[in-house]
Amino acid sequence: MTLETEFERRTLPLEFPFGISRGTSTEAEVVFVTIEDAEGAVGVGGAGPSAHYGETPETVAAVLPDLLAVVEEVGDPFQLERIERRMRETVRRNPAARCAVSIAVHDLVAKRLDEPLYRYWGLDPAETIETSYTIGLDDVETMREKTETALERGYGTLKVKLGTDRDVEIVRTIRSVAPDVRLFVDANEAWTPREAVEKIDRLAEFDLEFVEQPVSAEDPEGLRFVYERSPLPIAADESCITLEDIPRIADRCDIANLKLMKCGGLREAKRMIHAARAHGLEVMCGCMNESNASIAAACHLAPLIDYADLDGSLLLDEDPYAGVPMPDGEIDLAGLERTGTGAALE
Repeated sequence: MTLETEFERRTLPLEFPFGISRGTSTEAEVVFVTIEDAEGAVGVGGAGPSAHYGETPETVAAVLPDLLAVVEEVGDPFQLERIERRMRETVRRNPAARCAVSIAVHDLVAKRLDEPLYRYWGLDPAETIETSYTIGLDDVETMREKTETALERGYGTLKVKLGTDRDVEIVRTIRSVAPDVRLFVDANEAWTPREAVEKIDRLAEFDLEFVEQPVSAEDPEGLRFVYERSPLPIAADESCITLEDIPRIADRCDIANLKLMKCGGLREAKRMIHAARAHGLEVMCGCMNESNASIAAACHLAPLIDYADLDGSLLLDEDPYAGVPMPDGEIDLAGLERTGTGAALE
């Protein structure tokens, strides 16, 4: 079977500056991948690399020729396990690059079967959830305004970025204008363990569902310290990158947050979900600032998880790809009218 592969780098402006404790970005740098078979079916994937995990658009572009050569050599896109294994053997790091290819191959296979990806996986589209919409770190007034905009757009689940000396004021302000939404907070490793315990004690009064990555991923004992003393559930993100991390965090958090761009592929993501369940953890699927070329694929994991933070495409000013419908943030797999992941050029 002959397969033709291509990739393209793109810079996509964000609608609003997006701040976290490590800095602020105004654009998403992504790489699109396409894989076309002899019958003209095209699989689409995307990479949203993060410098925090050692990847850039340049590193993705540098390794994609080798990764796509694996797909061409295997020839049969239905050999999903073989392709992902060969990619790991070819490029040990660069998970976002490998993930872009994994998504494109899965999209192609489901299209060849004339089915949406969730149906190929045997999942129930009715067992879906709502994605959170992230309020990026900024001055308190700007965060209030972003929250009001999110409410006007119908989003009922918000995630608020923290990691400042005004964290309590931020959450108090947002809760005052959004008293009924589900609310998560994410410190992105910004607090010390003792600071985290103190802040979480103060934040608990605002009816938060969980606190994400309160301390550095380089301090696993600090994470345990917070987990054992926190009145709120703790989610691990930067501490949870690959399958091997699941048993390491199992006694240090309540929720494992996987991301396709961290773990390197859809098959690996599913393995992480099942491993987290085996360790008694709830599961969240998050994202980077990404296009629907990759977000659409992550949406098909929704029936398997407890929380979704798949707003990467919602934060863009413009996305060349359409994806899975998300009316008011609800991941509507049943409403998807396209096959594959649902990613399609607008």
